Amino acid sequence: MLDTKEYFFRGKPFKQLSQLIPEMDFMYTQWEKDYDVDPICQWSKRSYWVAYTAVILYLLWCFLSSKFMEKRERFDLRYPLAYWNLFLAVFSTYGAIRTVPHLLYNLKHQSFEDTVCIYPTDSGWGAGASGLAVQLFIFSKIPELIDTVFITLRKRPLIFLHWYHHFTVLLFCWVSYATESGAGIYFVAMNYTVHAVMYFYYYLMAMQVVAKWFPAWIITLLQISQMIVGIIVVAAGVHFKINGTEKYPAGTCANDFNNMVAGVLMYGSYFLLFCHFAFGRYIFGASADEKKAEANKKSGGKKKD
Repeated sequence: MLDTKEYFFRGKPFKQLSQLIPEMDFMYTQWEKDYDVDPICQWSKRSYWVAYTAVILYLLWCFLSSKFMEKRERFDLRYPLAYWNLFLAVFSTYGAIRTVPHLLYNLKHQSFEDTVCIYPTDSGWGAGASGLAVQLFIFSKIPELIDTVFITLRKRPLIFLHWYHHFTVLLFCWVSYATESGAGIYFVAMNYTVHAVMYFYYYLMAMQVVAKWFPAWIITLLQISQMIVGIIVVAAGVHFKINGTEKYPAGTCANDFNNMVAGVLMYGSYFLLFCHFAFGRYIFGASADEKKAEANKKSGGKKKD
């Protein structure tokens, strides 16, 4: 049934993807379509302290939990960890279903500079059903910190990439959302997709049922690919912001300059770290630390994306 309802966000009309592609309408609930993201979006602009507080508490846990567990027996937590991974896999699959089609539609019907520079509320993906998925993604970065709790309570090696990734992504995502980054749909859609595969893989490993047709290098390849696209997008955001284009004069591209520069550094460092891991693991052989991380994974622990 064709959805002919008019949707508005901040007084401006916008089209749901289910209206732009009527064949997809059955995939959406009316509650998702009617969801108003604005109250929480505006709250995020006033509440950077939430992200900062979460990061400080998280880093304190990372550096103090080993002392806390030093003279204590490790917790097994295999099944809680498995079902936590399964929950995140299902959640990420939902998010990917809501955001990837919108990104692909925009790539087909807009120029690349539009997909990077136009405000998300103007292009539609920042409100309604896709806007809900984006909002859930941003705030999910706080409960995802529980990943580290499992590692430390199980007395597994806490590698640099794991905790570095967690706190930098949380900050980057919060600032991107609060400043209404035009490029945000790229980050959300890619991360949801990679997480859907990755967390399901971790669930299978925790349950000790990983099939031979699902080698670990696939996850690493997806992660590196995500970093390459991320670097391209944030670099484009910086370029359009500084130099402008015919359609977007300098300074008008809908991305916070400082956040985009931080994004270049963040994605660039992830790319180097993942390449270092991939070369060490799959080409030159695993180091002692990597073997520990592998043992962690096989027993239900996780390496981080």
